[in-house]
Amino acid sequence: MESHEQLKQKINELEEEIRLYKRFVEHISFPFSYVDYELGKVIKKERNIPSATIETIEKEEKRTPILQWNIDLQKDYPFEQVEQFLAPIFDLVSHHIVFVDAEGKITLCNLQAANDVGVNRDDMIGKHIRELLNIPDEQIMTLKTLRTKQPLYNCEVLDRYYGIINTRILYNEDGSIKRVISMFQSLNQIKEAEKLAIAGRIAAGIAHEIRNPLTTVRGYLQFLKEQLPEHIVTLIDQLLIPELDRANDIITDFLNVAKPSEVKAEWIGINEFIRHDLDLLLQSEALLHNVELSYHLDEKLQQYVVNIDKNQLLQVFINLFRNAIEAKTEKSLRVDIETKLHNNLVQIYVHDNGPGIPSTIIHHVFDPFFSTKSAGTGLGLSLSRKIIELHKGSMRVQSEFGNGSCFIIELPAYSKNEAAI
Repeated sequence: MESHEQLKQKINELEEEIRLYKRFVEHISFPFSYVDYELGKVIKKERNIPSATIETIEKEEKRTPILQWNIDLQKDYPFEQVEQFLAPIFDLVSHHIVFVDAEGKITLCNLQAANDVGVNRDDMIGKHIRELLNIPDEQIMTLKTLRTKQPLYNCEVLDRYYGIINTRILYNEDGSIKRVISMFQSLNQIKEAEKLAIAGRIAAGIAHEIRNPLTTVRGYLQFLKEQLPEHIVTLIDQLLIPELDRANDIITDFLNVAKPSEVKAEWIGINEFIRHDLDLLLQSEALLHNVELSYHLDEKLQQYVVNIDKNQLLQVFINLFRNAIEAKTEKSLRVDIETKLHNNLVQIYVHDNGPGIPSTIIHHVFDPFFSTKSAGTGLGLSLSRKIIELHKGSMRVQSEFGNGSCFIIELPAYSKNEAAI
């Protein structure tokens, strides 16, 4: 038999366990109920009431216990932890999602927003939203919601971030604003898709109405050369046929812009591609035109690969390199190619120290047929960006007139383990 002291010790231990359970229940902020049919007891707890109540019910030994709870993420859970939980989910969304607090400081920013604006997402947390968007406060719709306490529904944004924005407000229990949530859907890609659709229809007409007659004319010129005087033959060989071929090349390039081509992609390391495949092509061009060529490659990319068609990507870099050469001024030309790993993307920067692009035309450089060169077709950059988009990437340009240009290519980065699956 147990001694009196042993029984007393067990009773004390049981009392301590009960106090522990009670304190644990007091710290649970959300309502719950637990029904134990074998014991014939129900424990219930309401929101904002520290203690729980215990009720007696009829025992049912074979019935499974039931636990139910009602968690309100705004009331029962630290919202900072909710944001940490939501962040990787929102990174999968193709729209911009940004949370700001009552002071307009960013508490959550998804990858799409950071990538499109060109910043590091982690650097933006805790900063004012104006530092993300770089536009005046009065143009920032999220701040408008913060000021007016009125959510926006499918509001059209007409500044440089063209699209549709929706905002919602989360309140604290005292009525103050906890968060303003904004979701922005960019319409730039839709606008570009509409342009390409129009270009496709035009290209189909051009191909049907012009290409066949050009081929016919070229064939007859070749046929007639044997019957014509020498000075006419010279004119045909040096002027007429080259001009017909140039017109045919323009049509071919335009069709490549308007119509998606097949991508024969393979997994490669971008640094290896630049060091071996690209450098082999560019060095001869650089030597021929007296261009200083340099590379700055992020070693962190050694553990990542991209899924690309080498030949198509080479065409993009050749177009960019030749554009830099054609814009060359009297000073010596320098072209720097740099790679970075940024927000699960491979970023490739192609810098040059040329004359740059005036701000009045920089937004049109990717438009089909837009060119500042007298002999240019205006299709090289448009075709280049289309190739990058076919690889699920993006391409943009930054330039300050008189201080060179920088074309930025972004492609999805995958770890070597991901690519092997």
